[in-house]
Amino acid sequence: MTGLLVIMGSGETAPTMVKPHREIFQRCGDRPAVLLDTPYGFQENADDISAKAVKYFADSTGRGLSVVTWRTAPAPGLPLERALTGLREAGWLFAGPGSPTYALRQWAETPFPSVLVEVLESDGVVCFASAAALTLGSHTIPVYEIYKAGTDPHWVPGLDLFHQVTGLPAVIIPHYDNAEGGHHDTRYCYLGERRLAMLEPLLPPEAFIIGVDEHTAGLFDLAARTVTVVGNGGLTLRRGGNSQCWPAGTTLPFSVFTGTVFVPGNDLEPTPAPAPADPPPLTSLAASTQETTARFDACLEARDPDGCVAAALDLEQALQDWIADTDVSDEREQARAALRGMLVRLGSFAGPDRFTPLVSALVDLRTEARAGRDWALSDSLRDVLASANVTIQDTPAGPSWSAQ
Repeated sequence: MTGLLVIMGSGETAPTMVKPHREIFQRCGDRPAVLLDTPYGFQENADDISAKAVKYFADSTGRGLSVVTWRTAPAPGLPLERALTGLREAGWLFAGPGSPTYALRQWAETPFPSVLVEVLESDGVVCFASAAALTLGSHTIPVYEIYKAGTDPHWVPGLDLFHQVTGLPAVIIPHYDNAEGGHHDTRYCYLGERRLAMLEPLLPPEAFIIGVDEHTAGLFDLAARTVTVVGNGGLTLRRGGNSQCWPAGTTLPFSVFTGTVFVPGNDLEPTPAPAPADPPPLTSLAASTQETTARFDACLEARDPDGCVAAALDLEQALQDWIADTDVSDEREQARAALRGMLVRLGSFAGPDRFTPLVSALVDLRTEARAGRDWALSDSLRDVLASANVTIQDTPAGPSWSAQ
C-alpha cells in the first residue's frame, strides 16, 4: 500500500486549509482530482455545495475537480460502472461534509469501499473530511441523530477502511476540539465528554479513538507507515478515557498507536513539532468577525475613520474568503450583521467619499454572490447597502450604485 490517506477534522473548504491542500496535491501530480457528493447528497442544495467546493479548489489551489455523483447508490449496470470508473481513475479523491450515516447507507453493500483501497494501492490520495472522515473507522458516531434529534448515544458500523489500510483498529472522530457550544461541551464531534465516556466502553477491547481537531489534518503515509499532523490543531490518541495529543508539525510512526502510550522516553516517541514562527490564522468567520469588530470599535473610539474603513474592508474580505466554506452555521449572518453595524456607525462622522472603497467592495461581493447563485448572501448585501442609503441598479452592463 503506497497511497496517502488524509483525514481532516474540519475546514476542508476554508482559507485555513489552503496550504495543506496545495501540498497534498503535489503528491498526486496531474492525475484526475475527483469530488464525491455522497455525504450531502440528501440536501436540496447539493448542487450548490458541489459548485462551491469546485470553485474553492480552483481558486485556492489551481486544480480543477470533476464531480462523481453518488447521492444514492447507483443502479446496477451502466450507472454503477460509470461511477466506479470515475472513482478508480482518481489520483485524488475527496469527500466531506454532510451526514455520516446517510453516506454509509449509500455505500453499504456496494464496491465503493474496495475502490477506495484501489486508489490507495495505486499511490493515490484519499482525502476524507468532517462527516466523511467519521465513516472511515470500525464504528461511526451518528452525529445528527444524537446531537440534533436526541437519540440515545450509540455507535453504528463504519467502513473500517482505516483498519484495512493501516492495520490500526481505530474509530475516527473529527471536529475533536469543537467549541461551538460555548457554555456546553461540544468537543468530540458534538458529543462532549459525558456522551463520549458513555460510548467508549462499548467499543471492542482492541479499539481506540483517533481525534482530529478542527482546521487540522492527519496525513497517513501508508508506505512509510507514518502520520504527519498539519494545520492549526492537533491529533489525539484516546484509549480507555486517557488521551495523548500531538500538535501540528509532528510526525508519528503508526506503531505509537499500538505500543505503550503515556510512557515518555521510549522508542515510540514522535518527532517533536517545531515552534510556530507566526501566530496561527483565524480559524472561523466568527473569529474574523470578532477581531475586525474589536478593531473597528477601537478606531471609532480613537476617531480614526481610515482605521474603521480598513476594519470593515477586512470583514468584507473575510466574508469573501469564507464564502466557499460548506460548513453550515450562522456565522455568515452574524458577520453580515456586524458589517451593517459598522456601516451605520461610520456614517456618524465619516464623509461620503470615505465610503466609496467599502461600497465598491460590497457591490463586487454581491455580484459574485449572484453569479454563484447564492441568493441569500446577495439579498443580505443589498440590505446592508440599503441600510446606508446606497441604491443598486442591475443593468446589462453590470451593477451601478448611488448614495443618497
